[in-house]
Amino acid sequence: MMDNFVFYSPTLFSFGDGEEKNTGKLVRRFGGTKVMLVYGGGSVKRNGAYDAVTASLLSEGISYTELSGVQANPRSGKVYEGIELARREGVDFLLAIGGGSVIDTAKAIAFGVPYQGDFWDFFCGKATFETTLPVGTVLTIAAAGSEGSDSCVITLEEGNLKWGCPKSDVIRPKFSVLDPRLTCSLPAYQTASGSVDMMAHICERYFTNTSDVELTDRLCQALLKTVIDAAPRAIADPGDYAARADLMWSGMLAHNNSCGVGRAQDWASHQIEHELSAFYDCAHGAGLAVVMPAWMEFVMEHDIMRFAKFAVEVFGCEMDFAHPERTAKAGIASLRAFFRSLGMPTTFAEIGAKEEDIPAMVAHRGEKPNGFPFGGFVKIGPSEMEAILRLSMKA
Repeated sequence: MMDNFVFYSPTLFSFGDGEEKNTGKLVRRFGGTKVMLVYGGGSVKRNGAYDAVTASLLSEGISYTELSGVQANPRSGKVYEGIELARREGVDFLLAIGGGSVIDTAKAIAFGVPYQGDFWDFFCGKATFETTLPVGTVLTIAAAGSEGSDSCVITLEEGNLKWGCPKSDVIRPKFSVLDPRLTCSLPAYQTASGSVDMMAHICERYFTNTSDVELTDRLCQALLKTVIDAAPRAIADPGDYAARADLMWSGMLAHNNSCGVGRAQDWASHQIEHELSAFYDCAHGAGLAVVMPAWMEFVMEHDIMRFAKFAVEVFGCEMDFAHPERTAKAGIASLRAFFRSLGMPTTFAEIGAKEEDIPAMVAHRGEKPNGFPFGGFVKIGPSEMEAILRLSMKA
């Protein structure tokens, strides 16, 4: 039955066409007087987000400084640079304009500024969250869900360690502005990769050992079906506002944990994928498209009926009651086929991964404190991780 839980999600969401024009008012509402804008490259200037946000800040009399150049799979160097800049400029509010990498960088800067030690202490368990500068977001990529989540992922460049920090409501954004039109200029590959990422966030919660959680099962199924419907439409017609809106809100709901409360969660696929993107700098969603179906094949026998339910309720597969494993396999095949239909890689080779690197990836994972075992559905040790990576080599 459903486990006891505490759910607290304090983020204010301002959703819709043109809402980024109200960013200054939101910063003022949450106490910001000197803002650091955090963003990546030129896309936020091409899609109009940067101009709208800076104009709204100036209209409220709010000064700002800037930190640009955040990369995908965000690096620690940019966090250290941001912490130094924020302290020097007397920043009291972080405003991320972008997707998950930009938001995670802003979060890490925000809890690093008031801390006297190394911000990486939070990632390796040497420090716990007590205070942070407030963070707001203007989302331009529907994918990671960091605009509503209690977590962030950063790669420590020394050692190439891609780790997530402990989950904490302290680091949830104060507000997030979600205008679907800001995602219309995204390349098809980024839209597809983001869609895979949000589906993976849902599946990490859906595959659980907690029984009798039908409400959250149905929430997960509804979100998965929405992404399956909306992603191809958004790729076929980048200006399809309805599809973009469905993806943007699905991405937030997929990772703010509203569909994961009261149930054990897995997260093995994410832990394995972090090694892929650490080694090959592939898009997170692309790595997940390779790893997650392989993980499913490896653990399917643990609970055949849950995988059969996934196949029937999400992909409309016919239930074979005499041979439920056939239905379960059909669901996994349908997921892999859907990823392919979006133009996503589904094998090791397609992301440039190499079989000879597998032992090194497993060893690299073992460097993390309490690195093994991981996974809430089936415990994954070094041999299991290696087996899953080898499964991901096949088409």
